[in-house]
Amino acid sequence: MHCYVFRRDAEFEKDSNIVAKTSSFNLPIRRDRQGVWKVPSSTLMWTCFTSDFFIEEGDAWREEAWLMIHRRSDLYFYIVTKRPERIAKCLPDDWDDGYENVTISCTMENQRRSDERLPLFRELPIRHKAIICEPLLERIDFRGGLGSWCEQVTVGGESGRGARVCDYAWVLDIRRQCLEAKVPFLFKQTGALFRKDGRLYRIPRNQQMAQARRAAIGFQTNSIESYRQ
Repeated sequence: MHCYVFRRDAEFEKDSNIVAKTSSFNLPIRRDRQGVWKVPSSTLMWTCFTSDFFIEEGDAWREEAWLMIHRRSDLYFYIVTKRPERIAKCLPDDWDDGYENVTISCTMENQRRSDERLPLFRELPIRHKAIICEPLLERIDFRGGLGSWCEQVTVGGESGRGARVCDYAWVLDIRRQCLEAKVPFLFKQTGALFRKDGRLYRIPRNQQMAQARRAAIGFQTNSIESYRQ
């Protein structure tokens, strides 16, 4: 409803309803004049972050993207999707149980989406899986579905104009479920409207991640920036 994609695309005068290749589509395999990769080894690549890697309109280019990802096995690709039902039929032929340099994270922002997506996502042949509850819109019960298959659960509130409330009690409840399942947990950001102990706080965008860090409730996590190092 208030996805950051629309806000980010608007900054570049782009229409978010149009799915197209960007000018940096082939950035992972570009070289400089000396023949050196423009993207150095061990770089984390936030992949397709103003769209969805598994969106239907991207079917024509996805094979080309997988070839780049396979070729640059020295990079780490982080993919977030709302379409777990499309993943199995969109994987490359040599995928097997997943590429070592790829993490696929599925978003589950409320109970309905968790009930729909978690059972399906959990069974997919993906070597590195994660869950993102962002924006967290209500209390979520994973119904005992978390486990060692999930490498991290990330939680965060909604930012931008018209942001909906994120309640700290919901965050702590997911943290409890992660503790019980021994799944790493990260509280990424409070969101613009944050409720704690019944009091509602309006938090500026530039303070939302810092306020979440100050809560110091994450555990067994490394920052994504140091991912797989």
